Amino acid sequence: MSLPSKLAERFLTYMAVEKNASAHTLAAYRRTLQQFRDWMGARFVSWHECEADSFRGWLYEAMQQELKPASIRLRFAALRSLYAYLMRREGLQVNPLAEVTLPKARHGLPVHLSLHQMEELLSLPLRTPVDKKSPDWLPYRDAAILELFYSCGIRLSELVGLNADALQPGVECVRVMGKGRKERLVPVGDYAREALQNYRLRAGLDPQGPLFISRLRRRMTGRSVQLMLDKYLRCSDLPFHISPHKLRHTFATHMLDAGADLRSVQELLGHASLSTTQIYTHVTKTRMKAAYLNAHPRAMEDEESDD
Repeated sequence: MSLPSKLAERFLTYMAVEKNASAHTLAAYRRTLQQFRDWMGARFVSWHECEADSFRGWLYEAMQQELKPASIRLRFAALRSLYAYLMRREGLQVNPLAEVTLPKARHGLPVHLSLHQMEELLSLPLRTPVDKKSPDWLPYRDAAILELFYSCGIRLSELVGLNADALQPGVECVRVMGKGRKERLVPVGDYAREALQNYRLRAGLDPQGPLFISRLRRRMTGRSVQLMLDKYLRCSDLPFHISPHKLRHTFATHMLDAGADLRSVQELLGHASLSTTQIYTHVTKTRMKAAYLNAHPRAMEDEESDD
């Protein structure tokens, strides 16, 4: 494995400081740059000397490995960001990636739970037998997590990062730290607020500590939240695997299906671009068709009219 170049380190510092890139993004970018250098081997001289044919070769190999277009585009996002930086800050005159055509991403519709399925999932923590060794507040914690996911549509990383003071008594919003360290306020519904209050009272949380804690009273990790979801999946009739991201999809889908506008859902989800939110617009088709049939005077023949 080759050593990281000073130029790559400057780029990653730029992404962290000036672009507020998350730790996850920085780790992914670092990994991609290293993978490309390792693939180039002795052919790699410097990032300034790389040519379009080298990137086409790496792209071809990725396609031969049958990587998904989305995964390939994610790899090249790191390289494109690097070369945008080189053009802007390091005096590069020609961007070799401008000549590389990537496979188009195939956007599948997001999988989401129906209203009935979501209600079943929300009811599970308080009606599932509890291990005798578990603290008595554990089911209330799980119920609060599920209610908060569904009420706010927040990301897994945002949920586990919440502190106990994120939701103050009498305040109907929660402060969420999103991608790029951007803070936003998200409304919390009555059911979620009640679930949070029940959990907090029973768990005796440190007001300055994490909101969601493990049995050992440490901050929960994303992995522990997924394991909790897996436990309830085994107790349910839900026909597919549940992830926190599916709950986020469910929140957005149900909001739009109930008549929320796309821009509001974008703000609630913390999407930087409206185009990211538009994947959910498939749910509006049924609503549009119903509105058309109900409102248009010639949408359907009057059944009571004479022949």
